[in-house]
Amino acid sequence: MTLLEQIKEKAKVKAKTIVLPEGTEERTIQAVPTLVREKLAHPILLGDPAAVKGLADKLGVDLSGAEIVNPTEAPYFDDFVQAFYEMRKDKGMTPDKAKDLMADPLYFGSMMVKTGKADGEVAGAENTTGDVLRPALQIIKTAPGISAVSGAFIMIVPNCPYGDNGVFVFADCAVTPNPTAEQMAEFAKASVGTAVDLCGMKEPKIGMLSFSTKGSASHELVDKVVKATEIAKAKFPELAVDGEFQADAALVPKVGASKAPGSPVAGQCNILIFPDLQAGNIGYKLVQRLAGAEAIGPILQGIGKPVNDLSRGCSVEDIVNVVAMTAVRA
Repeated sequence: MTLLEQIKEKAKVKAKTIVLPEGTEERTIQAVPTLVREKLAHPILLGDPAAVKGLADKLGVDLSGAEIVNPTEAPYFDDFVQAFYEMRKDKGMTPDKAKDLMADPLYFGSMMVKTGKADGEVAGAENTTGDVLRPALQIIKTAPGISAVSGAFIMIVPNCPYGDNGVFVFADCAVTPNPTAEQMAEFAKASVGTAVDLCGMKEPKIGMLSFSTKGSASHELVDKVVKATEIAKAKFPELAVDGEFQADAALVPKVGASKAPGSPVAGQCNILIFPDLQAGNIGYKLVQRLAGAEAIGPILQGIGKPVNDLSRGCSVEDIVNVVAMTAVRA
């Protein structure tokens, strides 16, 4: 059974409700029959019911088993508006502005997750990552002990002897351009949740990456990774984490033993934390293209409840997979 098949099996057991704010987006509508048929989640589409059903009819899609909710006509709309006003009034929110924003499906969807009317949210097929994240961070906020959101990719590398039988978690590859040392440490903690919940990793081992291994080079960029490693060990003592590592020292047992003797994880890492977004994004794309790896994500980490972002170039299958992952994390 492949990793994606395992994730889908877990989603079936969870039977969670996932809200899809982009209810009039074609691929989102086309994903619904698979979600319902395979019992991966109970989908809620946001939008005007006539518009949603009209597009579904045009596409020849049966929406049986899905719920369609028009935000402004929902019986709890006014409650959402008031709650949003209360949580943001100290930041200049007014009742009228709160009402306007809550009519936006992305804000309404985040409030559904916040209040438990949905277990998770998936969007991004026609909205930017910033558009998806903004309401989620304003309403749901980050998880306890986490100050920044990161985007992880599950990398499945064929015929690879490293990592967890060729499976890795890479972070941050999608959200925070230049994280602080504290944020890098938080990315490490959040990535363990992804590794355990979605990948089924029994022994997550984290490498904090740099162009230096254990002092082989001196630079302020290296200093940040050294500090991040120290913070991760102190703040999250349960983690198996070490660094700073060059990539080969993190992955290859012989190199790890040579460059970082005595390290508990050198040469065995299955979670790689990159020093900045450029390195992370470049790294996952190189592995994807040159090694023929399957890259699943980005999986948003650090939000208090599951919200995931799609690529605007996503396929129907991508949406189905991300909904299943969101259901598992819920």
